[in-house]
Amino acid sequence: MNDILIPILLGLIEGITEFLPISSTGHLLIAEHWLGRRSDVFNIVIQAGAILAVVLIYRERLWQLATGFAKAENRDYALKLLVAFLITAALGFAATRLGFKLPESIAPVAWALIVGGVWMLAAEYFAAKQPDRSAITWRVAILVGLAQVVAAIFPGTSRSAATIFVAMLAGASNRAAATEFAFLVGIPTMFAASGYELLKAWKAGGSHEDWSALAIAFVVSLVTAFVAVKWLLGYIRSHRFTPFAIYRIALGAALLLFVLPSAD
Repeated sequence: MNDILIPILLGLIEGITEFLPISSTGHLLIAEHWLGRRSDVFNIVIQAGAILAVVLIYRERLWQLATGFAKAENRDYALKLLVAFLITAALGFAATRLGFKLPESIAPVAWALIVGGVWMLAAEYFAAKQPDRSAITWRVAILVGLAQVVAAIFPGTSRSAATIFVAMLAGASNRAAATEFAFLVGIPTMFAASGYELLKAWKAGGSHEDWSALAIAFVVSLVTAFVAVKWLLGYIRSHRFTPFAIYRIALGAALLLFVLPSAD
């Protein structure tokens, strides 16, 4: 029974947390603390399910950008997505080669959750003082690219939290506009990162996987992420991200107080 329940549970966790600003890394780390560590290939594949869900949700917008490149507004938006991605790819690759990444262990992830939660509260406060702006400027694109690198270096930061709130503070104060840009630039970024990790796993000799369990986890992650992102896009039209920030702080504190001592 565990051969089915564990992949379902991990798929649910990945699907819910990947694009909500609460850190999928932190939640999967907690799950693995009790359920056992999964292989890199397993984690990559279930993440791909969550990414595919966002592609499906934004399929019309992506098609509009791909087929309407002749229009100035589409071309401008697509180029900003490309620049943000290239910044992340170049600096992320350099950081990986130089070894600039904290370990995915409980203590640094817990602190990243807490610091990220405080950052979200502060960002919401200052963004609320700005006029409502939906335009994505070049400053927003560049800073979002940099924010993705920071999130990659500090597990537990949450890529979505870092990028959404940087976009809001950099000029795209409208939550829906900031979230859309953050999610769209995350599609090539996360697919590229997943492809890179799969290539490394293949060069290292591959991985012996239970492919039926992996397929179950992938489908669960896809469906759950689709529902979670759809819900989030509706929620942020009339609500702030404050509950997510409070949840992050509480989770990070709980990890430091309860999980970390038992892990030792």
